[in-house]
Amino acid sequence: MTENLFDKAKNMGLENIPYSDDISVLTKEIDFGDGIAKNRIAIQPMEGCDAEKGGVPSELTERRYLRFAKSGAGIIWLEATAVVGEGRANPRQLFMNENNIDAFKRMIENIKNTAVRENGFAPIVIMQATHSGRYSKPNGFPEPIIGYNNPIFEKDNPIDKSRIITDDKLKELEERYGTAAYEAQKAGFDGVDIKCCHRYLASEMLSAYTRDGEFGGSFENRTRLLVNGIKNAKSAVGKDFIVTTRLNVYDGFEYPYGFGVKDDGTKNIVLDEPKKLIDILHNRLGVKLIDITIGNPYVNAFVNRPSNSKVNLATENPLIGVDRMYHCIKEIQSAFPSLTVIGSGVSYFGKESLNLAAGAVKENYCKIQGFGRMAFAYPNIYKDAVQNGKIDDKKCCIACGKCTELMRAGTVTGCVIRDSEVYMPYYKEFCINN
Repeated sequence: MTENLFDKAKNMGLENIPYSDDISVLTKEIDFGDGIAKNRIAIQPMEGCDAEKGGVPSELTERRYLRFAKSGAGIIWLEATAVVGEGRANPRQLFMNENNIDAFKRMIENIKNTAVRENGFAPIVIMQATHSGRYSKPNGFPEPIIGYNNPIFEKDNPIDKSRIITDDKLKELEERYGTAAYEAQKAGFDGVDIKCCHRYLASEMLSAYTRDGEFGGSFENRTRLLVNGIKNAKSAVGKDFIVTTRLNVYDGFEYPYGFGVKDDGTKNIVLDEPKKLIDILHNRLGVKLIDITIGNPYVNAFVNRPSNSKVNLATENPLIGVDRMYHCIKEIQSAFPSLTVIGSGVSYFGKESLNLAAGAVKENYCKIQGFGRMAFAYPNIYKDAVQNGKIDDKKCCIACGKCTELMRAGTVTGCVIRDSEVYMPYYKEFCINN
């Protein structure tokens, strides 16, 4: 066998990049307690930034999810959906509220009906409930809502302290997560994710060591928003409705500005607090499914989205990023055998990503494998591999980072290379010409 990415990783001494030549393990059904996924593939929440006014799905939004519906994935994890207007990451972010439940309901019905026609089963569909925090741009320009001032992000231009969210507002948000879960259930979703990753507000609060009051300082205070948000969501919905979280277990920033890091000024991974939090979520609150991720796509994208971009390659070999991701995922799954962990980070491996996914499931790094950027590029990769026995390399994600560039440029987001008819014009207008 010619040297592939797995060979390169082995030659670099990386120990957390599992491989399996047999991908059949990905076809196995799994009962995770709150539901049954028909296979071990999940479409990760990837923002398209293309909602209509009022936060309702547009034709482009529905096009994306119908492509995902045809993919054969057992779980479709809907992209970040704001639960308050001021917490939208852009004017085109999906926004769940009492006025647009019917619009979401129509899309969810179309997703499930399409999947049944194409694959013979309906996927589990989860809504990611979010508040964008310091990345809020509800009117198209920065209107940050922060948990605390962070010099790593803000450098010599600290955000005015008036933008720090108050304890009272955080308590309101805790309640709003419950209402949003109820609205998601009415819209036909199978579950809700209280989003706590990538340094959006709930994730940022986990590292609010320097904050005063009820939401800062101690572990109990820093985890209060997520814990209470999940409690409220569970109280608001039926027992068969899934309540979960996509959780950052490692931020990649030194203490006191990072979660899951050693408190010695380094960026060394220490997952004691993340495990303590997951113990509360899983063993006390009954959360049975958690999607694990790390890093911040705005500041250290190489940590959670290893790519072949010039910035990434100048920072570290992307294989190091994949190894770091799977080290964290495996440590969590090993600590909680009864928890169903969804893994992230396969897209860098392109045509070999299913071999990485199968290796991860077979070696118990995780029980389900999520696909993010690859789903933008090649939503049918799993179906082609299983049904046709062959992956089309010319459809695979090349980890170029252009989808992230589109998002940063403030326009709609998708795969510029593999879905070029739709997204290349946006890339030319907003990225190349600017």
